[in-house]
Parts: sequence; C-alpha cells; structure tokens
Amino acid sequence: MSTAIHQLRASYAFMERNANLVKRYWSWEIVWLTYSVANALSVSYIGLGMEKLSGESAGLDGRFLVLYLIIGTLVWHFLSVIFYWITDVISIERWEGTIEYTLMAPIHRITHMAGQTFFALLYSMIFNTIILIVAVLLFEIDLSRANLLGGAVMLLAGSLSFIGVGISGSVLPLLFPERGSQMTHVLIAVMLLISGVYYPIEVLPEFLQKLSVLSPATYVLVGARAALLDGAPLAQLWPQIWPVLLMGLIAIPGGLKIFNLAERYAKRTGKLHRNG
Repeated sequence: MSTAIHQLRASYAFMERNANLVKRYWSWEIVWLTYSVANALSVSYIGLGMEKLSGESAGLDGRFLVLYLIIGTLVWHFLSVIFYWITDVISIERWEGTIEYTLMAPIHRITHMAGQTFFALLYSMIFNTIILIVAVLLFEIDLSRANLLGGAVMLLAGSLSFIGVGISGSVLPLLFPERGSQMTHVLIAVMLLISGVYYPIEVLPEFLQKLSVLSPATYVLVGARAALLDGAPLAQLWPQIWPVLLMGLIAIPGGLKIFNLAERYAKRTGKLHRNG
C-alpha cells in the first residue's frame, strides 16, 4: 500500500512540475493560447468564406461548414496537444537539466508517464474549453441538437490511442538527442494529412485513404462529427469507439515496452546527456 501511495505521489509530482513550468513561462502560454484561438477561428471562417465565394446559387451552408471545421480543429488540437506533451517528456528533462536524475530515480517509468499523461489531458481540456467558448460566442453556434456526452466519450477514447502513440514517439528524442523532436513533428504532420481533420478522407488519393485507417484521429473525427453535427447516440458511435480503444490497449503497453528498451539502451550508450 505504501508503495502504491509513493508512486501516486511521484505521478502528482510530475504534474506539479509541469504546472510550475506553465507558471514560469506564463507569457508563452498566452502566446500559444492566442495562436490556438486565432488558428481555430481562421480555419472556421473558411466555411463562411466558401459560402460567400460560391454565391447563393451554390446552396452551400456556411454555418454547417463552420461547425464541421471547428469540430475538426478542436479534436485535432485536443489530441495533438496530448501527443506533444508526452513526446516532449525527454525534451523537457533536457531543457531543465534533470534528465539524468529523473531517469535514474527509483520510480517506475509508468509512474513518470502517468503524471505526464494526466497533466497533458488537463492542459488540453482547458485550452479546448477556452477555444470552444470563443467559437460559440463568435459564430453563435447552436449545440442544442448535439450529443455532447457522445463527443466527450469519443475524445477520451481517442486520447488513449494518442497516449500510446505519444509514448512510442517519445523514444525518438531519447535515442536521437539532436533530431528526435523534429522526427515527432514529421509523425504528427503525416497523421494530420491522412486523418481528415479539415475534409472528408474520401477526397484523398486512394493510397492515403488506405493509410487513414491506421490513424486513431480518423475514427475520433468521424465519431465526434456524428455526435455533434447529427446528435448520434452512443450506440451509433460504437463502430468508431472500439477501434481507438483497441489501438489504445495495444499502443500504451507497447509504447511502454519500447520506451523501457530504449531507456536501457540510452543508459548503456551514454545518451542521457543534458544537451541535445
């Protein structure tokens, strides 16, 4: 029992450390929040822009397009922020000069990852809530028919798979101190392309459509849009929920195993230096 309490306290310590980082660099947090809000609004205005450019004869519903785009933006922002916070777990330690102490500390790696993951979920939820409030007020979005519970369940289910992908991705900065972070950006960029964040995947070339089934974001976006645009009940969302749950069940333990192997290799080869 005492061991479990010790591990829980250690997980909370990592959450508290990240919260202190946010406080220390609060001005940058304002920058990221401003950029995130501006990016979400800019993308959403494309819906009204398309309605304006096409003219009344085209019959485009600008409000529907706005909601379609804002859902894609919010879902992607939620998942990508989780991904970045987890893949940056090694980069943060290097920035703080604590990588040797953290990875040599007598705690389970799952304890470390749990603290990073819970903080990432909380951080992403706060940012997304602010973006959603601004978007609802500015575009006068009507969510009366939306299944908000279904959308939330879809997001949480999808977050599990992104946590697993993020843990695996965090191996790159560990093994490649100088180029690992860039590699994680390439990974998330490919997922952005194939997941249908701003468009249906049917518009992609056939080979990219085949790749899209490998991205958990694809299922989350389809499910979230069904819940929020059409008010689909949870039962109808199950075909989108079970694939991401399965991906999460495979990716999280698989990611932890890969990270443990990479960590042992990094310790043997002296890659735990502070500067990349």
